[in-house]
Amino acid sequence: MDLLKFITAGSVDDGKSTLIGRLLYDTDSILDDQLEAIQRANRKNDDGTLDLAILTDGLKAEREQGITIDVAYKYFHTDKRKFIIADTPGHIQYTRNMVTGASNADLAIILIDARKGVVEQTRRHSFLVSLLAIPNILVCINKMDMVDYDQAVFEKIKNDYERLTESMAATQIDYIPVSALKGDNIATPSPNTPWYTGSPLLAFLETVEVKRQAETQQARFPVQWVIRPQTADLPDYRGYAGRILGGTFTVGDQVVALPSGFTSTVTRIELDSKSLPTAENGASVVVHLADNIDISRGDMLVKADELPVLSQNFESDICWMDTKPLDVNQTYLLQQHGKTTKVKIQDIIYRVDIETLEKSASESFGLNDIGRIHFKSAEPMAFDRYASNKTNGGAILIDARNNLTVAALMIINNPID
Repeated sequence: MDLLKFITAGSVDDGKSTLIGRLLYDTDSILDDQLEAIQRANRKNDDGTLDLAILTDGLKAEREQGITIDVAYKYFHTDKRKFIIADTPGHIQYTRNMVTGASNADLAIILIDARKGVVEQTRRHSFLVSLLAIPNILVCINKMDMVDYDQAVFEKIKNDYERLTESMAATQIDYIPVSALKGDNIATPSPNTPWYTGSPLLAFLETVEVKRQAETQQARFPVQWVIRPQTADLPDYRGYAGRILGGTFTVGDQVVALPSGFTSTVTRIELDSKSLPTAENGASVVVHLADNIDISRGDMLVKADELPVLSQNFESDICWMDTKPLDVNQTYLLQQHGKTTKVKIQDIIYRVDIETLEKSASESFGLNDIGRIHFKSAEPMAFDRYASNKTNGGAILIDARNNLTVAALMIINNPID
């Protein structure tokens, strides 16, 4: 069954948690003990109905403040699709949490309060969605019951959002008027919006054609382990274990090992000790080559006619995740797949003012800051642009002093090109 991973994002009190709770409730995805816990919590809406938002308030601080802090993952399914929802924080101080939750999403639901329209946080969240190369955006204009289901309000917000996203990278933007509290246009069409002829939210999610990246077209095989049993039964066995992160590999393919540049031919592909003629994106396999070339953990096998960029210099959008600010004089560790190498910061190209989205020169980076940095690595890195291949264009930055992850990287280009 097809899987759709999506996030919800919006301003505080726009109704993200209520929307998710409504989806779970209307698809019978709430367990009896969860429903009992909600009833015991004695949180009611103004009309006396259960407060479904509590389903995603996992932390005590969230329940006390009525805001989302951590990323809450929820799972449900229908007869047509499986779903993973990431309810991400709306507060600016939890930007790193949103980036983490959104990094693997296929679709983003941007919630807009019908009473407030497009606000500053709408701009910020839409910018982050664009930065993370999420190709599908669904704008849910929520709390339509608070504006008497006025079509003019819906159309104005739709027009305002279209102007906002003219320069953004989303390939598909759709709009649905909803009331998460009342259930309008969530699981079934609402009689209160006869002017809306599109699908309700659940039907949309079941049928939307996700415009995923072309990463599945480029064959990438990061080597996780070199297998050399050297036993009496397998004295000459040499296999390279890993997970295919794009494209397909077939016996007979001409491949290049990076960063060395040595070439060879695929002679065998194993899965659970069985030989396969071909292996596709996502398969964890063992690859055998015709030549005993020098390959180690962290190296990458690619098809000879599908080469990525190989360089020690690259620019990257980053989200800083550590309470300690970035130190331009420090050597950090960059981890991409199984490869870890030292990197130095050559230049802070700009930092984004997350309130205004203006880009300006900066000499520092602090918690939740987003911007662009020029790095130089100790070893050549094999990468693709994040916008065209998330799998091979993303990485993390590690502080070697304490092994903490301090930043998420979305590689942009090779500045020498």
